[in-house]
Amino acid sequence: MPRLPLLAACILGFFPAAALAQSAPRYLPLGRADAALYTPDAGPAAHVGVLVIHRTADYLRHPACTELSRRGFMVLCMNTRFTNNEMLVRFEELALDVKAGVQFLRAQPGITKVLLFGHSGGGPTTSFYEAVAENGTAFCKAPGKLVKCTDELAGLPPADGIIFADAHPGNPVNVLRGLNPSVIDETNPPSPRVNVALDPFNRKNGFDPSGGSHYPADFQKRYYAAQSKRMNALIDDSLARLERMKRNDYAYPDDDIVVIPRGGNPGAGPGASAALFNYDTEIPQIFATARPEKLLRNDASIVSQVVTSVYRPEPRLAELHRTFDAGTKILSIRSFLSANAVRSTNSLDGIDDCSSNNSTICAVRSIRVPELFVAMGAHYFVRDTEHEYDAATAGDKDMIVIEGATHGFTPCTRCETTPGQYSNSEKNFFDYVGSWIAKRY
Repeated sequence: MPRLPLLAACILGFFPAAALAQSAPRYLPLGRADAALYTPDAGPAAHVGVLVIHRTADYLRHPACTELSRRGFMVLCMNTRFTNNEMLVRFEELALDVKAGVQFLRAQPGITKVLLFGHSGGGPTTSFYEAVAENGTAFCKAPGKLVKCTDELAGLPPADGIIFADAHPGNPVNVLRGLNPSVIDETNPPSPRVNVALDPFNRKNGFDPSGGSHYPADFQKRYYAAQSKRMNALIDDSLARLERMKRNDYAYPDDDIVVIPRGGNPGAGPGASAALFNYDTEIPQIFATARPEKLLRNDASIVSQVVTSVYRPEPRLAELHRTFDAGTKILSIRSFLSANAVRSTNSLDGIDDCSSNNSTICAVRSIRVPELFVAMGAHYFVRDTEHEYDAATAGDKDMIVIEGATHGFTPCTRCETTPGQYSNSEKNFFDYVGSWIAKRY
């Protein structure tokens, strides 16, 4: 395989060890959001500020807070107004929290550039913000949006670049792919009856409770289409209920609960979804790049190759999927439509990305600032990251995969064939990010 020089290799040597690490973050409120400000303990004053934020996850102690401040950057780690409360999320309002963070960093002495760091659900959050900041509210009011933004998002100050760290394509896509389409009756979740022809946990359909499942292509095709059918029905029902509210023909004038049995609940433990890729790791449209991409090896070298994730199947999730805590989503109509719903014809590659504002792929089509797309090589967003990179229209964009890294950047020890095979995944990731920033800003 051809070996490529590590970008800004000389800069990697610039980032010393823990001498610059942040030891005393400053906690502060930012409107309805909360934040922790990390700055280097020593060395030159930072001139680049990095904002780290999610949708609902607590990011005040995210690894990027210390790792990027250790490398000489000012880092603002934020919790949004909806932290740990998916049921209340109004996705479009998150842009106001990002705005507060961007404005705060811009106001700090010495800061000349502000970057957004979108890890996981932070990807759609930061990319949505930047798309609106660069294009105005016309972006989030476009025809076909399930939920449109308000003029409250007018005049957002743009950032200077975005780092996408294993950013998923959008929470609605995750929800769509996690739906169990074998559910027969949405109103009777305890019912053991399912459509056996679509049951992902039926051995006859390819499920293996002891290890890696293998779902035949025909089953996958029917399954992906049925997931979309279920999601579209949930959307139609929710929109119809909102219309009844407008006519004063409903029990409540404002909102109501949405319960999705066998929908997977990431807030409870591992989040036991019915996504086929949790059980079958041989689905190339999920786990492998479509063409050679840069792979950052454990020894810090870079090679160009078709990259396949080393993610391991999780058959234990099948039992959890049947439980209330780990297998049932509880949302409101408005949080469902705003942050968890997307139109599609099939859940694999028939997604109408721009039907939701919560979509990394839709947003990057309208962003012009430099973008870095990084996939973790032991997770299931490898092909999604490549799709995001391909959709991006920025003149300056880069993509790389970190060998053996979990979704949280740490080494996937259960994926290793030899001890320590992926031991440098987290360091390599942050070194590469640091080099990418230093080269441009």
